[in-house]
Amino acid sequence: MAMSADSMGGKREKSNVVADINVTPMVDIMLVLLIIFMVITPMLQKGVSVDMAKTENPREMREADQDDAIVVAVTRDGRIYLESAQLNAERLLEQIQDLLADKVDKTVYVKSDRRAKYGSVVEVVDTVRSAGVESLGLLTDKTEKKSSLSVQ
Repeated sequence: MAMSADSMGGKREKSNVVADINVTPMVDIMLVLLIIFMVITPMLQKGVSVDMAKTENPREMREADQDDAIVVAVTRDGRIYLESAQLNAERLLEQIQDLLADKVDKTVYVKSDRRAKYGSVVEVVDTVRSAGVESLGLLTDKTEKKSSLSVQ
């Protein structure tokens, strides 16, 4: 006589499979990644931030965003930065000469705060030129044009 597993006294186990997706670990990972990106993003910015002058017809200078580009910044109060290091005019001259010594492209980019004194910017440009720079780029921001649509 054939007996089934149920009639032999054993219980047949039912598997309780949950078909829902558990998103809690994914949310945890996404929050950790968000925090990491929020902390690292300001560190990725190259050099010192200045509020540059805005122009309507700027020339695109993608070379200034490259890792080996030499960027000099002049802040509102006249401080001079090469990348993120603050320097005086004499030290700037030495540093630029050292950086240009082994480069083929002898271009230096100057970005200035729009409220910086004109004399401070001219002094930096003169110092950069005296270091043997072949080409000098003045960095600006593009003016955002406002939409002139009128609703009647």
